[in-house]
Amino acid sequence: MEEESDIRRWDELIPDALGLIFRNLSLREILTVIPRVCKSWDEAVKGPYCWQEIDIGEWSDQWPEHLDRMLEILIRRSCGSLRKLCVFGLQNDRLLSFIAEHAGSLQTLQLIRSEISDSLVEEIAGRFSTLTFLDVSCCNKMGSRALEAIGKNCKSLVGLCRNMHPLTTAGKLSQDEEAHAIATTMPKLKHLEMAYHLLSTKSVLEILSCCPELELLDLRGCWHVELNVKFLKEKFPKLRVLGPVVVDYCRYYEMNECDDYSDYDESSDGTWDDEGGLEELEVRFYEGFGEHPEYGWPTSP
Repeated sequence: MEEESDIRRWDELIPDALGLIFRNLSLREILTVIPRVCKSWDEAVKGPYCWQEIDIGEWSDQWPEHLDRMLEILIRRSCGSLRKLCVFGLQNDRLLSFIAEHAGSLQTLQLIRSEISDSLVEEIAGRFSTLTFLDVSCCNKMGSRALEAIGKNCKSLVGLCRNMHPLTTAGKLSQDEEAHAIATTMPKLKHLEMAYHLLSTKSVLEILSCCPELELLDLRGCWHVELNVKFLKEKFPKLRVLGPVVVDYCRYYEMNECDDYSDYDESSDGTWDDEGGLEELEVRFYEGFGEHPEYGWPTSP
C-alpha cells in the first residue's frame, strides 16, 4: 500500500506540468483527444500552459479560410504567455495587429507567405521588442521600410529569415535596400537567410561588415553575388555561407507540392459554426477523423 501511495496519478499532475507534456503532441491531438480523457486534462488544455508555443503552420495551409478565428482563440488561451508562434498565410493587417497586442512575451515569430504591409509593420513594430527570431519569408508586400522598423525596435533579434520564391523576384531590379536596412539596424544577427533575393555583392559585404556575429548566411539563389572563398575564411572564420548555388530547392515555404499533408483527411472541410467556441471546433475535428482508423484515433464518445 505504501508503494502505491508514492505513485502519482496522471490526472493529479499540476496544469503547468501537463502543459509541458501536451506540447509534444500535435495540434489535432491537443484539441480533440486530450480534453476527453479527464476533467483535469480538459482544464489544462483550456488554460495557458499548452499555448505558450503555437504552431499551426500546416493547419493554416490546409484550412486558410478558418485561420483568423483559430488563431484568435488559441492566442487568447495563452493569456499573455505566448513565446513562439508559427503561422502561414495571414491575409490581413487586422490579424497581425491582434498578434502584436498579445506579443509581450513573444520571442519567435514565423509569418511565412503573409500579406504584411510596410505601413503596418512601422506602426506596430515596437510591440515586438522581445523577438529574438523572425521569419518573414515570401511576404511579398513588405520591404526595406518594414525591415528597418523591425531592426530599430527588436534590439535582441539574432535570427532573421527573409527568403523569397524565385518567381516573385523575377523582373525586379534590385533588393539591395532590404540588405541595407538589415545591415544598419540588426548588428546582433547570428543567422540570416536571404535566398533568391536580387542582391549585389556590395550589399552582402555591407551586411558582413555591420553584423560581426553572423554564423550562418544563406544566399542560395542570389545569382549576382560573388564572394571570394579565401577572403571569407580569413575575415570571417566562424561564418558559414550557403549559396549562391542551390542544392536543396524544395523547402517548406516555396512550393506547395513539397508539403506533406498526409496526416489530414481530405474529406473533412475543417469548418465549424462561427457562433460557437473552440469546443465546437474540437468536436468537428474529432468527428472528421474518427471515421479513419488508420490515424489511430479513438472512436468518438
